[in-house]
Amino acid sequence: MSISTALQTAFSGMKAQSFAIANISGNIANSQTPGYKYTDTSFADLVTAQTPKQTMAGSVVAEARFTTALQGPLRATGVATNMAINGPAFFTVQQKTGDAKFSGNSLYTRRGDFTLNKDGYLVNGADGYLFGSNLDPATGSVTSSGPIKIANASLPGRQSTRIDYAANLPKTPATVASASGDTTPYAIASAVVTDPSLTVPDTNKKVPAAQAPAFLDKSVMGPSLMLYAPGGGPVSFSSRWAKVQDAAPTAVPPKNAIWNLFYSSSSTAAKPSDWINVGSAFSFDSSGKLVPPASATVAGDGSTSLKIPQVVVDGVNVGDITLNLGLGGLTQYATSSTAVTTNTLTQDGSAAGTLKGLSVTAEGTIVGTFSNDMTASLAVAGIATFANPNGLRATSTGSYEQTRESGPPIAGLNTSTIVGGNVEASNSDVAGEFSKLIATQQAYSANVKVMTTAKEMMSDLLNAIR
Repeated sequence: MSISTALQTAFSGMKAQSFAIANISGNIANSQTPGYKYTDTSFADLVTAQTPKQTMAGSVVAEARFTTALQGPLRATGVATNMAINGPAFFTVQQKTGDAKFSGNSLYTRRGDFTLNKDGYLVNGADGYLFGSNLDPATGSVTSSGPIKIANASLPGRQSTRIDYAANLPKTPATVASASGDTTPYAIASAVVTDPSLTVPDTNKKVPAAQAPAFLDKSVMGPSLMLYAPGGGPVSFSSRWAKVQDAAPTAVPPKNAIWNLFYSSSSTAAKPSDWINVGSAFSFDSSGKLVPPASATVAGDGSTSLKIPQVVVDGVNVGDITLNLGLGGLTQYATSSTAVTTNTLTQDGSAAGTLKGLSVTAEGTIVGTFSNDMTASLAVAGIATFANPNGLRATSTGSYEQTRESGPPIAGLNTSTIVGGNVEASNSDVAGEFSKLIATQQAYSANVKVMTTAKEMMSDLLNAIR
């Protein structure tokens, strides 16, 4: 190796180590920057000449090695709108320009410390506005694609259309005995039915308010819950079961136990109430299993449901209600209790509600919790993946731009998931960077020593010539 080659090689070594220490400096400086990906340094030798008996060591070149695809640790923040990506995907963001419009240039970032600004947009700490799809909270359909904006969100009231009900009716009603001591089951042909023009079959009948006390004596409580009319107005729905026929398995022909369901036309005790028959005879065989009414709909799996037509309470028309009994949800098994045992009682309506809080699902859906205790999807975060994420070009805002090397963005999470209430921390390891710092400093100093030694040797040669 000639002295001049040594000088050149030492100089390239100093230059390469200077490049490395610059990368180390940036990694240490950004060790607390959310979503930051450290830059490593890769060294390669440049051999200028080589023969079987001699090797001329060449210079060294330093290149950046990116770790964009390397996952950083997730840290809980307690902020519901913060999001961390577990996997190789990126959030889609845009910056605002000086004229308060969006740049139109999509950027991709791992920085998920999103919070709502004064205008209701989700913005991260580097002023990146989260893009995606805004949803209608009532229907879940997409209303717009662009910057996600959540401001003054409200959930309209939802009309009740379905009651899910599962219960076991007693063999003998709990209140069969009236004040007169009558213990016979409630019968359609008895004197408690007001309108004598209504005859068997026992459908589309009502017990008028004047005969309600006798009816209450010979019936048991059915499903009672709050329903919601069109627009979300609450309506108190109360119902009662009345047994109209005992089971007589030895009779010819055998008879099954039959019940009718009635609901009150008034929600207040102060107002006299008619009791409206829902129009279906609920029949039970000798084992206590439901024989679906003729008006019922039986699904392929055996699930039973039927329609209660035009429920009207306090003059408010709730509309048709589907009573969903499920698979074996209504029975008349012998139990120690003489009251109805309710196992399931829910409905699908709700009052109007205002937004109380937000959360983020693993799929990147932003969900609102409302004052009516309902939840609804409000937006879906825009997520993209790349075939070569290390080919993305970093920008000064902690985001990345698409390049030819990265390939085009692929919409969706792919194998990634979103973790709400968390941010991804920098993947830079300060302890590891300090180790590299020491090694880089020693290598730089050694190259300086080679250069000074070669300089002295050159000076000695020049002095010898003189």
